Amino acid sequence: MGLGTWYDRVILPKVISLGCSSEDVDELRREVVPLAKGAVFELGCGGGFNQQHYDAAAVTSFAGIDPNASLLEAVRARAREKGWEADIREGVGEAIPFGDGAFDTVVCTYTLCSVDDPAKVLSEMRRVLKPGGRLLFLEHGKAPDPGPAKWQRRIEPVWKHMVGNCHLTREVGGTIRKAGFEIEPIGQTYFDKAPKWAGWMEWGVARRAGV
Repeated sequence: MGLGTWYDRVILPKVISLGCSSEDVDELRREVVPLAKGAVFELGCGGGFNQQHYDAAAVTSFAGIDPNASLLEAVRARAREKGWEADIREGVGEAIPFGDGAFDTVVCTYTLCSVDDPAKVLSEMRRVLKPGGRLLFLEHGKAPDPGPAKWQRRIEPVWKHMVGNCHLTREVGGTIRKAGFEIEPIGQTYFDKAPKWAGWMEWGVARRAGV
């Protein structure tokens, strides 16, 4: 096993878990995830960070994908505990393995920063949403202020190799709108406990434009 492979398998999951399970992040999840209802699809479900925040009574079925197959059985077990009909598979957002208009809600939290092709992933999420369905998003990305944005550009080349292809300079709201969504923002802010180059957050509800 090479050093890079060892890092990806042993260290990287711990780094991601530490960042994605902080209390500050969890507070934002509580503003977004409980809005999910009906047939729900979650992109990047393997970490299980959102599971405790779903309103089980509002969810009729749950589906999800994650590229890390080793994480999926734990997610399946949590879904069974909630009594959900669940279909959880290994996969990537650029090729979501579900049919057109299959879901009432798509949930995407801290995932668009690390996918290979955000535009393709958003196109896929738009495809699997029913007319009138909602994309619930919570993401970090490009800071709106010149100073932090400059540092993001400088740090990103190293950062993305250390933190699972996580990009700092990707726009959140702008990218979602370009993919054919209309956004109802819930909030946006810098985290007080993070440097501004790493702490710009946006979260809200998006619907397919023109539907």
